[in-house]
This record gives sequence, C-alpha cells and structure tokens, in this order.
Amino acid sequence: MSQTSPKFKRVMLKLSGEALLGKRDHGISPETCASIAQEIKEVKNLGVELAIVIGGGNIFRGLAGEKHGLDRTTGDYMGMLATVINALALQDSLEKANVPTRVLSAIEMRAVAEPFIRRRAVRHLEKGRVVIFAAGTGNPFFSTDTTAALRANEAGCEVLLKATKVDGIYTADPKKDPKATRYDKLTYMDALKGRLNVMDSTAFSLCMDNKIPIIVFDLFKPGNIQRVICGARIGTVVSE
Repeated sequence: MSQTSPKFKRVMLKLSGEALLGKRDHGISPETCASIAQEIKEVKNLGVELAIVIGGGNIFRGLAGEKHGLDRTTGDYMGMLATVINALALQDSLEKANVPTRVLSAIEMRAVAEPFIRRRAVRHLEKGRVVIFAAGTGNPFFSTDTTAALRANEAGCEVLLKATKVDGIYTADPKKDPKATRYDKLTYMDALKGRLNVMDSTAFSLCMDNKIPIIVFDLFKPGNIQRVICGARIGTVVSE
C-alpha cells in the first residue's frame, strides 16, 4: 500500500481476542498474528505512536465462565490472564517483524511483562515502541473495551480504533438481520441510548467525557488499519 500521511499521531488500537483465531475455533493462529504484526509495522513506518489493548475471548471470557457456574470475579481474573497470553503472542510476532514492543500488565508478573505505570507507558510510546496493555484494568467487572478507553485517556491517544469482524456499527446484527443498515457517524449519546453492543457503556462514557473519537472498522480487510489512521472514510465514527 502506498504511504500517505497519518491523520493521528498517537493511536489506541483495540483488538478482540478473536482477531487472533484465524481459521481456528480456539487459541492463537501464528499466521494471523504475523499478518496483524505486518500491518502494524506499516503503520509504525509512518511515524505513528501505537498503543494496543487486546481481549482474551479466544482463550477465556469471564462472562462465559459465569454462565457455567464459575464465580464472576474468578472468571474475570482468568480472562485477564488470557489477555496476557495474547499480548505475549502479538509481541513475539511484532518483534519478529523488527517492531520494538513492550507489554505492560495491570497485574504484576515481572517475569513476562512490565508493570503498568502511566509515565513509563508514555515514554515507551515517545521512543517509538508499540505498547501492548495486558490484564485489563487489573479489576474484575471491567471489559477490555473499557480498558482501551481508560488507557487511551491515560496515554493521551487522539483516537480509539476498535477493530472488529464487521465494517462498522449497524442498526442490528447484520449476520442475523438482512435489513440492518450501517451508520457512517454516531454521537456518543446515540450509541449509549441505542444500547449498541459494539462496546459497553462504560467505554463509550469514558470516551465521551474526554472527547476521544471512536472508529469501528473491519480488521480483516488487508490494509484497513493504515487506511483508518490516514483518514480514509471507512467504518463508523462515534464522536460528539
């Protein structure tokens, strides 16, 4: 893809754990990790400072555990540990692509990741390293979407990019409802009132309070991360 100038200098990219599945139904696809790492490398070559939050749904999801009788708090901590596994897998792929990367964990585990310290995270970004925030907020009952909104605010990111399996926010699930239509733009309040479950209300509220726009787009179209960062009109923009 031809290089163009980025619209944003510092960006938060939210990836779902499912993004790492590839064609598997569980776990991590090394080929998919490598592909995502290559796209991130192209973005880094434009001089963009990139922070990443990744979910853990490909390994374990706390809410799913609760449905099977697991204590919700225990399930959420298990989900946080799943995000650390994903963060390490993505870090490995990025460093194989010669992209310097640091994993910062909200739950201390110094053998595999640095503890989350806001100033340290910002310094890594300033030095051109990709920063992957792992283990959620370190607290149960908060989603990785909320983590992405929180860390985006803490790190001074200009935008939150939510990479998903669909090409934006729809009036209904497009896989279930053929009449579902895609929004090009939404206000934070519309997203909250409509209970559009692409992100949870806490994440929307955090971004609304701090005026961080959210762009929801399709991760699986090659080159889309760079297109979004360079200002292409794809996906759905949620802003004031």
